[in-house]
Amino acid sequence: MDFIWYILAGVGVGFAVGMTGVGGGSLMTPLLLMFGFPANIAIGTDLMYAGIAKSTGVVMHAKHGHVNWKIMGSMAAGSIPASLLTIWGLSRFHAPENYQTILTSSLGVMLVATAFVIIFKKKLINPNKIDSANSQKSHTYIFLSGIILGSLVTLTSVGAGALGTALMMILFPAMSARNIVGTDLAHAVPLTLVAGLGHLALGNVDYSLLVALLIGSIPAIYVGTLVATRVPNKVLQPVLASALMGFGIKYLFF
Repeated sequence: MDFIWYILAGVGVGFAVGMTGVGGGSLMTPLLLMFGFPANIAIGTDLMYAGIAKSTGVVMHAKHGHVNWKIMGSMAAGSIPASLLTIWGLSRFHAPENYQTILTSSLGVMLVATAFVIIFKKKLINPNKIDSANSQKSHTYIFLSGIILGSLVTLTSVGAGALGTALMMILFPAMSARNIVGTDLAHAVPLTLVAGLGHLALGNVDYSLLVALLIGSIPAIYVGTLVATRVPNKVLQPVLASALMGFGIKYLFF
């Protein structure tokens, strides 16, 4: 019976992701915590889920030329090593019980940050559309941002989508929306897979839960995308932002 509930959880999150574009981690991890999973299992399983579920999207964006591989490479050069170092750091605690507080506090920070990004997304766009895609300064900033993002995504499973997109909107304002989405997705997949495999090595992945989430969410994302054309994001995204803010405050202070 639990397996059915987990499939339904995948359906709910996949549907919300398809309708709003909000990253699955910011929705899935709090939901798994509500189901009673410890933070390490919720985060580790969600990272593996995200890496697998998003892989097909990267292939489609790459085929249509929507991925800026140079920007993706600059970001991954910071985030992947940072993820591996974070996994190594967690392994030094010897038992998941010893780093639960770190995970939940970091999760609170990332949920609040994601909520702010959703609310103020339009204000992040720089009106000065100067092409900075080949600017060494912008690539240095995205590399440094990748270091921070890689560590925080590994600790929380949140932010690879929403925060990665926000960073590119700020640093590369001339990029089209589809190229930002494609590049961010191309970066999020290897990051979440590396982080997920690291958590797998730490014993933080529940295989039956992972399968259930994939079964439920993959078709639901497609259905949610179709429904999204009939429901305005200006209604849905503030509701989701409020929910994420509430969860974030809960994990930060309670």
